[in-house]
Amino acid sequence: MRITLCFLAVCLSSNALAQVAGPDWSALEEETLKHFRTLLQFDTSDPPGRELPAAEYIYDVLQAEGIDVEMLATDSERPNVLARIEGNGSKQPLLLMAHTDVVNVDPEKWQFPPFSATVDGGYVYGRGAVDDKDNLASALMIMLELKRNNISLDRDVIFLAESGEEGATEFGIEFMVNNHFDKIDAEFCLAEGGSVARVNREVQYAGIQTVEKIPYRVELLATGIAGHGSVPLQTNSVIRLAKAVAAIADWRTPIRLNETTAAYFERLASISPADAAQRYLNVLDPGRASESDEYFLSNEPRHASMLRSSLSPNIFDAGYRINVIPSEARASVDFRALPDESIPEFLDEIRRVVNDPAVEVSLGQRNSRPRGQSSLNTVAFAAIEANIQTHYGVVTLPTMSTGATDMAYLRNKGIQCYGIGPAIDREDAALGYGAHSDQERILISELHRFVRFNWDLVMDLAATQ
Repeated sequence: MRITLCFLAVCLSSNALAQVAGPDWSALEEETLKHFRTLLQFDTSDPPGRELPAAEYIYDVLQAEGIDVEMLATDSERPNVLARIEGNGSKQPLLLMAHTDVVNVDPEKWQFPPFSATVDGGYVYGRGAVDDKDNLASALMIMLELKRNNISLDRDVIFLAESGEEGATEFGIEFMVNNHFDKIDAEFCLAEGGSVARVNREVQYAGIQTVEKIPYRVELLATGIAGHGSVPLQTNSVIRLAKAVAAIADWRTPIRLNETTAAYFERLASISPADAAQRYLNVLDPGRASESDEYFLSNEPRHASMLRSSLSPNIFDAGYRINVIPSEARASVDFRALPDESIPEFLDEIRRVVNDPAVEVSLGQRNSRPRGQSSLNTVAFAAIEANIQTHYGVVTLPTMSTGATDMAYLRNKGIQCYGIGPAIDREDAALGYGAHSDQERILISELHRFVRFNWDLVMDLAATQ
């Protein structure tokens, strides 16, 4: 009995040490930077879309550690990498997701070559640095360390490196949801869509995406009588279209809050100067919301967009000769709908605002997203808040993204998804460094802090306590 008890004690102590010891952060940071820079050096621009080299690299790194990994694809040049570390099954899985593709670049506008992963002044420069190879490298490192440290897990931890997020979801998340959902089904998902805001190198707050607006394309087709340009006509289709677009631009679509945006403005007020705080609190009061809205439209357009379903006319197509009045003129409008918007009713409202039977309003073709929203009342969101406080020392603001992410497909299937991201300098956007901008960069120190945050968050959510 004494021998048995000693043996059990040694086993338990070894397991405890394995979980308590955790990563060797000095070595891990060096390895993180190596993987991150390698991933940035793969040109995975979408379009045309060829994520295979990055996918093969990730596959090889995971397989070398003995992690169960596979590549799944509907196009051999655009595979998705899926890996899983099994837990004891007492809790539902946790999914870590990031995409391998990036948006296009104009190399002439880059300080350093866009796929060089140049290190300069504490930054790494490269397309994908903050969209989304930062999350990709971080999730990869979490998987490696979970395996290396033999962490005892209550949940399976699943890693999905997906293709096609930047506009070709049929190769990535749609393919996975429609054909392999059983392999990615989870209670919680962590992916892109959030960030920690820094101003003058000081952290201000963390934005965690819990819901997103749904993108649609609205087409306006104005018709009229064709004729010679020397004889102006009131039925000119271009004039009709211009008036329709002006009416849409002047229309203030209704203000409507949801759980996320109400919490966002309330918490933002708590960390803002008195005048700004009052504007944010006014949003919560239907009688005063319009006052803040007028200010937002001129000074904080992102906040104005968070209050409503929005319309932005972005494309005109009319005419073919200077001396010919065209019989048709078209415009395409970027329509970002609130998650609970009734699309048929909203289109009817657009028709009412345009008020011209010669202008047809319809939905055009677009890579849209399904509806879904994540709750703020989950153990995952609580763990995110706790770890934001530990690693960044700031308040967490739940956010509704005005853009779109692949988490929408998972939320629509019932998975509670939360968008996270590293700390980014707010000044970088105006300087042209950022996601989808002319250049892209990330502070190395913030990449490392993000990995540590990720590690502790995954441990809190998935490790056996």
